[in-house]
Amino acid sequence: MREFTYVSQAARVLFGAGTLARLREELERLSCSRAVVLTTAGQADLAARARELLGPLAAGAFTGAAMHTPTAVTEQALALVRELGADCVVAIGGGSTTGLSKALAVRTGLPQIVVPTTYAGSEVTPVLGETDNGVKTTRSSPAILPETVVYDVDLTLGLPVPLSVTSGVNAMAHAVEALYAPQADPVTDELALRSIALMSAALPRIAEDPADLESRADALQAAWLAGTCLGTVGMGLHHKLCHTLGGSFGLPHAETHTVVLPHAMAYNARAVPDVMRRIAEVLGAADAPAAVYDLVSALHGPVSLGGLGLREEDLAKAAELAGGASYPNPREVTADGVAALLRDAWEGRRPASESRALPTTALRTLTDQVVASFDGAPDPRVRRLLADLVRRLHGFVADNDLTEDEWRYAIGFLTRTGQLSSDTRQEFILLSDTLGVSSAVDLLTNSRTAESTPSAVLGPFYVEGPPPLPGGADISQGLAGTPLWTSVRITGTDGTALPDAVVDVWQSNDDGFYDVQLPDLDGPALRARFRSDAEGRVEFWSILPSAYPIPGDGPVGQMLDAAGRHHYRAPHLHFMISAPGRQRLITQLFVAGGAYQDSDTVFGVKDALIVDFPERGGPTPDGRALDGPWHSLDYTFRLAPETPR
Repeated sequence: MREFTYVSQAARVLFGAGTLARLREELERLSCSRAVVLTTAGQADLAARARELLGPLAAGAFTGAAMHTPTAVTEQALALVRELGADCVVAIGGGSTTGLSKALAVRTGLPQIVVPTTYAGSEVTPVLGETDNGVKTTRSSPAILPETVVYDVDLTLGLPVPLSVTSGVNAMAHAVEALYAPQADPVTDELALRSIALMSAALPRIAEDPADLESRADALQAAWLAGTCLGTVGMGLHHKLCHTLGGSFGLPHAETHTVVLPHAMAYNARAVPDVMRRIAEVLGAADAPAAVYDLVSALHGPVSLGGLGLREEDLAKAAELAGGASYPNPREVTADGVAALLRDAWEGRRPASESRALPTTALRTLTDQVVASFDGAPDPRVRRLLADLVRRLHGFVADNDLTEDEWRYAIGFLTRTGQLSSDTRQEFILLSDTLGVSSAVDLLTNSRTAESTPSAVLGPFYVEGPPPLPGGADISQGLAGTPLWTSVRITGTDGTALPDAVVDVWQSNDDGFYDVQLPDLDGPALRARFRSDAEGRVEFWSILPSAYPIPGDGPVGQMLDAAGRHHYRAPHLHFMISAPGRQRLITQLFVAGGAYQDSDTVFGVKDALIVDFPERGGPTPDGRALDGPWHSLDYTFRLAPETPR
């Protein structure tokens, strides 16, 4: 049993687009009437906008906030606060502005309203880091926590992509260290993993389209969650290193966090393998530290301390300062260990698991050269996809220390897969299916409304142009099996019937084979194309679907055998439905109670698609004479409206 103590930091949060307009309302809620607006010199226009919104409640502004919260700057701002008789502070900007706001609050007790414009996350923490005489120290107190945080996604739209990347990875660092903090708890764990997942998915989308409001919202929410983690549990080696490098050597805050994070993760990996496994899972990678490095590199973020201006001769001093104080960390912090970590970060080496040596500089250079070769691609989407693919493939090779024999076998495997593919058998789709890629693409591409029918994978045995048949026809063409009467209705999400919808159906026979797998069969069977009637209905006879193995005579079957996996699919019936003005629906209906629903070999089963195929007896709906029992399927497919692409 896991024992833990969870303490929630109370803060009022407003999240949305255009929420800056509610600034005066929040000030009045705190019964304040003389606000000093804080920001940096580069964001003075935002301070002016805030003062305009506040009207007579704005007493003045201070635009000198600086990185690492120097105490000298705080004293200047404090003098202005006292001169103006301010009764609160309003901070608009990134971590530097938030830091100044906290420093003033802890000295005066004034309430704070913080409006973040980056992904720093410090706005929801009771932690303050200040620099005095080149040394950065931190302290924590409930009095440091801002009273209100106003997240306005619109304010992040102008954040340049490079700053979005470093600010976002800075937020990820809070979430990562929270997962192995001594005070870690299940609630904070879930917040941290959700934050990492949101941020790692949002940053590539922001790089592709900086004006994508949903991506910006995901990143801002991820920063909020990460900051909440930072405010709940303590931080370890990563944050100590970054405070040392920033406070003592003047390195930029977010950029330093971005460079150090994968190396601090690699240092701690052996002590917290389960944490690294969970991080790797949400990143969709085999090795968490390498995946974070690859994410930064793919987005052209900084990867070396040398590139940030740290001199090689300062490495020893930085290691000495970082190791000079005790702080919680899952792995013992040693002088040699920190020195090696900083050396790797200074050179920009790609970290990897400790089961093998770090990749060579030559490999990193090769990867960078291949990625750079796509820089001239005219389509930015093509450029990003190829660059990301190369980094992940090279990372896979490095993380698993791939041998030449293994590489040759993989090439041969793919060659055999291609040679076996044809118009009637798609071994590559089968490979995609059994690796879960088809289902992953389906989930991402066909995320439908809750009112519409869920989609499912196409599978390898769909054939274009199935034979058109009239309603009530028997698609089994006399093949053996338990008779099945299918009556389905095609509607919109509002229940409106969709007449003349094109409905393709296909399934395997009672032995688990599709017609294209049966060379002696004369023509198509168990597949057809229907059109819905005026009520949106399609009816036909077939046979009850059975569980069946996917083809095991090819490379995919050999892969499953080598992995000890079974070949079977849960019993199902395929549908592809098209109607004007509606999204095309590709799906499957699974027989309730059928075998392999919890272990379908292509991961295609969804609970909402498991339906009853009840056994019947006696007269059939169309008067067909049957000697024994038969089954029926009655289902309504709801198609979502077509959306512009």
